[in-house]
Amino acid sequence: MSKRKSNDENMLDTYDRGEWESVSPQKSELRKFKDAAKATLLKDRRVNVRLSSPDLLDIQARAVEEGIPYQTLIASVLHKFVSGRLEEKPSRLTIRAYARAKKQRVA
Repeated sequence: MSKRKSNDENMLDTYDRGEWESVSPQKSELRKFKDAAKATLLKDRRVNVRLSSPDLLDIQARAVEEGIPYQTLIASVLHKFVSGRLEEKPSRLTIRAYARAKKQRVA
């Protein structure tokens, strides 16, 4: 680890020194957050999708990495995509899943 403090350590230090102050959200912000939470939890349709084995393995690996069920990850990715908020992050597990699937196809 480098001699410089990480961002997390700096934030913890400022918190310990009492430099953080609690702020209540405005009513309009609170309403917006409540509406978003309700819309996110509303699941009233079922969809069946066929996926390739390598894609399913990658999705399951990413879900493990994120600590959520893979069906939840799929729903979250689709929601973020249609709302224009999808941001791609590289996964260290995906490469292994592709390699494993490729070996299975060859064998």
